[in-house]
Amino acid sequence: MAVRVLGYLESARNLTGSAAALGGLALTFAGFAGPYWPVVVGGLYGAGALLAPPRRPPAPAFEEPSSRLDELRADLVTLRAYLDRVDLPTGAAERLAALTGLLDGLLAPGWVSEALAEDPEGVHGVVRAVRRDVPECVDTYLRARWWTRLAPGARAPEEELERQLTLLHAEAQALVDGLRETEELRQRSHTKYLEDRGGGVPPVGRPPEP
Repeated sequence: MAVRVLGYLESARNLTGSAAALGGLALTFAGFAGPYWPVVVGGLYGAGALLAPPRRPPAPAFEEPSSRLDELRADLVTLRAYLDRVDLPTGAAERLAALTGLLDGLLAPGWVSEALAEDPEGVHGVVRAVRRDVPECVDTYLRARWWTRLAPGARAPEEELERQLTLLHAEAQALVDGLRETEELRQRSHTKYLEDRGGGVPPVGRPPEP
């Protein structure tokens, strides 16, 4: 109870109301309130308390979206360490290097990863590629390769792995293209804003009209 009372005494409502009440006392001493000065002072206090902005709790401070990618960057390092221990055919190794290169670029700290962090579906795609798709592609290839040595199948595991990595690279490239298009749209929107503002500057490559 004492804490609540002390909290109210320090609140903006009480301080504003008290300031208004002091103004009422000043009017009383100046002779404007007369015998009704308690009503005037009380009324001004109540009006001031009502006009004061309400007390509000501070909003929670959540992590910046880009900071959530730190754990994913660490997972990519772990994935690379795993891939370095795996013997892959040349074609698959080249496709895998191209794919991990795209993932590296997307997760590199800076404005690129900040743009990625604002795209929940894009982040989900990268998480899925790093934590599930790539490890599963490589692991199933290693398993299938062993079985194929005992009993050759209809399709070589190397071909299947290259096909899988090609599909994953296409998904990552589509994400990169989407983020690039977003930046291009932002740039064009700013150009349109400048044109609508009436700058009168002709487009690049077109001479001004006489």
